[in-house]
Amino acid sequence: MKMLTINAKEALQDLLGKVPVIEIKSVKISLPAKTWAPDLIVEIDASGKSHFLACDIKANGQPRFVTAAILQLRDYVSERSTEITPIVIAPYLSLAARQACREKGVGYLDLEGNAWLSFDGVFIDHQVAEKPPSENRGLKSLFKPKSAQILRTMLREPDHAWRVIELSEAANVSLGQVSNVRTALLDREWGQATRDGFFLCDPQSLLDAWVQAYEAPSGERKKFYTALHGSSLENAARSVIGEKGYGRTVFSSFSAAQWLAPYARVSTNYFYADSEGLEKLITALQLVPVTKGENVVITLPKDEGLLLDVVEAAPDAICTSPVQTYLDLSIAGERAKEAAEYLRQEKLAWPR
Repeated sequence: MKMLTINAKEALQDLLGKVPVIEIKSVKISLPAKTWAPDLIVEIDASGKSHFLACDIKANGQPRFVTAAILQLRDYVSERSTEITPIVIAPYLSLAARQACREKGVGYLDLEGNAWLSFDGVFIDHQVAEKPPSENRGLKSLFKPKSAQILRTMLREPDHAWRVIELSEAANVSLGQVSNVRTALLDREWGQATRDGFFLCDPQSLLDAWVQAYEAPSGERKKFYTALHGSSLENAARSVIGEKGYGRTVFSSFSAAQWLAPYARVSTNYFYADSEGLEKLITALQLVPVTKGENVVITLPKDEGLLLDVVEAAPDAICTSPVQTYLDLSIAGERAKEAAEYLRQEKLAWPR
């Protein structure tokens, strides 16, 4: 923490030094004590008026930790008669954390360059567009296949309070994986823990972050042409999809959306399948491999969870879940984005 405190102190001095009307009088680093105190107390002169900045330095800038810092700083300031502006400082502050600070009138600064301060005629607002590599790695890790199985399970029932063991069994992942996801969701305040278990308190923000980080699932993508069309193609596909036994295949992307929330019909049909399901589709739909001019696209995903996270929109019309369909549409081009937003409005409109 010592090096972080030094870096925070230097970053704050550098920020204040860029404002001509501010003169730094003193910077005091708090020593360990029985009662809570800000990590830094900075005395400044702003346009001839004395002012103090009370800074709480956090090693983790996720909303859960920032919310606690905001409460401590506001309590500290309210108990004193002098002019004091509270400030949260961290290596990186997420967008949600920065918004929380602004809503409570608490200034912030992170070591990536994001800053917001407002007091005595002084206003500083600087935002950096890019996230640091560590933050991007954290989000990518949260949306990897095993973690994604947990998220898809929870997003089916955002209000359901899950015990760790129960969620592990429902998502078919390890207890350790559930614990890691639980911590990540709590840190970002997308999840909340109660005596009854753990649930999603902000599924919309979770989905917002997921769609921004989403990439097409790994797997082989095969292109075909079929002479079948209309109801003949649909019935043949449903006969394979609804068949019990070996081989899995489901409607995906536009084809799934057509069952879940029809918006824009396209000429190409999309499926996820395993190797056995692929062979069944080739036979039933009379598919011919092509390099261009395809009207059937079948993806064999490495993530088996995509073939399990499904809904039956109509008899034998088994589709990827609304969440997965939304994610796939979000990266399928401009026209697909409109279909994605319509699907989200119709099937994923949880209250914020």
